[in-house]
Amino acid sequence: MVEATHSRPSLRERLQHLRTRGKGAIGFASGVGAALVALLLYNAITPSARPLTPKEVNTLALQAMASATVPPAYSAGVYRVIQPSLVFIETENADANEDEKNGVGSGVVVTDKGDILTSLHVVSDATTIKITFADGTESGAKIMVKQPENDIAVLRPTKLPKLLVPATLGNPGGVRVGDEAYVVGNPLGLYGSMSAGVISALNRSFKPEGREAQLKGLIQIDAAVNPGNSGGPLLNRSGEVIGIVTALVNPTGQDVFIGIGFAVPINVAGGAAGLPPY
Repeated sequence: MVEATHSRPSLRERLQHLRTRGKGAIGFASGVGAALVALLLYNAITPSARPLTPKEVNTLALQAMASATVPPAYSAGVYRVIQPSLVFIETENADANEDEKNGVGSGVVVTDKGDILTSLHVVSDATTIKITFADGTESGAKIMVKQPENDIAVLRPTKLPKLLVPATLGNPGGVRVGDEAYVVGNPLGLYGSMSAGVISALNRSFKPEGREAQLKGLIQIDAAVNPGNSGGPLLNRSGEVIGIVTALVNPTGQDVFIGIGFAVPINVAGGAAGLPPY
């Protein structure tokens, strides 16, 4: 049996092997070094973003808020909805003295026939009634219905505007104390004026000075009401008519508003025009 023998590599072979391994190690080290240099150069050219300071955060937030579009107020939307339906009422009483000969009031279109709801006391003594619609159309008018117990009258114009926009009626039964209240009318003859407040109370009774009937079931409001507002619409935040303004209360006897106004609920007032409850 012959034993295998292993010859030891010569010195020359071992040196050649070391040279080969050395070249590989040098190549690897060169690659790593090149990668590190590239990383350092990248960081130098594009440094990482630093955290924002509190002051910078506040500045950016304020800029974003300043550029945001603020939604319009509810009152602005209410006015846009009701304005095309608002009418200006001017009256003349040929039999009255000079100081009481002429009067102004408000009204609102409620049917596609052009029927207008207003307060009876605005037109009850008039010998001539003139209506001005929102587009400027002027017309005479006559009283079709009278409800003295509710201080409500229905007017029918003799001429209609090209575009007739009846108001949308709301549900006064859904009104609560504290709800928004908007009054649009012609106080002191100032056409298309708006005031805002809240529903102060419900189911009030009131006997206006110089009138025989006591008005009942009224909506009390603190939105400003002055002479010329009578007959105009009381509106909710959706622009729906929930009442017809009838009176203001001032214990001093002066015709200026001190915080208490009344409106006839639209389910009562609208009945005079043959309208459904709401």
